[in-house]
Amino acid sequence: MYNYTQKEKQGVLKVKISAEEWEKALDRTYEKNKGKYNVQGFRKGKVPRKVIEKTYGDTVFFEDTFNDMIGQEFSKFLSENHDVKPAAMPEVSMDNYTADKGVEATLTFDLMPEVKLGALTALKAKKATVKVDAKQVESELQKLKESHVRYIEKNKACQNGDIATIDFVGSIDGKKFEGGTGENYRLELGSHTFIDGFEDQVVGMKVGDKKDVNVTFPENYGETSLQGKPAVFAVTVKKVEEKELPVIDDKFISDTTEFENLEEYKKSVKEKLVEEAERKANYDYETALVDEVVAASSVEIPHAMIHEEAHHMMHEFEHRLSHQNMTLETYLQYTGSTMEAFHANAEKDAEKTLKTRLVLQKIIADKNIKVEQADIDAKMAEYAKQYGVSVEEMQKNISREDVSYFENEILMEKIFALLKQAN
Repeated sequence: MYNYTQKEKQGVLKVKISAEEWEKALDRTYEKNKGKYNVQGFRKGKVPRKVIEKTYGDTVFFEDTFNDMIGQEFSKFLSENHDVKPAAMPEVSMDNYTADKGVEATLTFDLMPEVKLGALTALKAKKATVKVDAKQVESELQKLKESHVRYIEKNKACQNGDIATIDFVGSIDGKKFEGGTGENYRLELGSHTFIDGFEDQVVGMKVGDKKDVNVTFPENYGETSLQGKPAVFAVTVKKVEEKELPVIDDKFISDTTEFENLEEYKKSVKEKLVEEAERKANYDYETALVDEVVAASSVEIPHAMIHEEAHHMMHEFEHRLSHQNMTLETYLQYTGSTMEAFHANAEKDAEKTLKTRLVLQKIIADKNIKVEQADIDAKMAEYAKQYGVSVEEMQKNISREDVSYFENEILMEKIFALLKQAN
């Protein structure tokens, strides 16, 4: 049983769970968790509820039961009151509990904020003119050269651009430090891979040469114990290789690509660069249009909503870091940041993300933008062509998540079309 009232921008839900409902819920919690408890004289999973409560305390099942029941009551309330839109999870307080009367609790939650939409016409954002010049094409040719580079050993002094294979042992005040030692490390001189000044001092060395390289760790270095400290690296050069780049001519192009000659290849490169530049210009234009409408719109976002979104974003970021075998603490150490600064930036990003999302939802509602089945069919055909499969084959393998992705993409395309038309 519940009673709902609304004041200003908050909803207040009073929930009452009868003693009979509460007792049944306790039994469900016991059945779900009884296998976790060990009591001497009983097999695991066979311990009676009263024995567990006597051994572990009367409230051993209270918290799980309370959370489950409150969650169910809140879900039931929302399913019966579609016009109530919580902005975030509610704050819950238990008002009263007795064995013979049951549980009474209060759920307080912020409501979804009202969006005052900015003007959708006479927007100032403009699409950039796409230009691709000869330098960009030459840059792509250079990348092709680099992808076919050969490394030739030489007995001369190494210079910038060469690859020096080195052993090194770092020390501070005569003592080695963790992470300061390496063997057979291939260092491209001039790449600025190492600390400033290190590679410059290796230039001029030959195979077999040994040298003390003096450097100072930067003040913002990832490892705080090394920040700003002078260090000496004992360096031994074991091998020197110079790069040999191919000559890009008709023969090279016909041997290494699907094109017959250099001119055909350059033409294809330019077409791809124009296509990429056009795609980026359009993306930047669409982003600028949305940013302009968002900036002109006003919405007061509850802090609980921002906090919840920030928490979700941080969790996702930590998950991505874990795939790189890195913790958040290590990341902050490398970037010279703090947990407080990271939290502050997360909340700032969350607020921007939420405002954009709410404004887009308002546009969709106000302009009655909908996704029809014909839109989904067309989008599916587009992706089928892109991946070189039949529409029928794509329909067989498509998931509900894929359909949701299509729907979101279609909605955004319709919003962009609306804003461009008004622009």
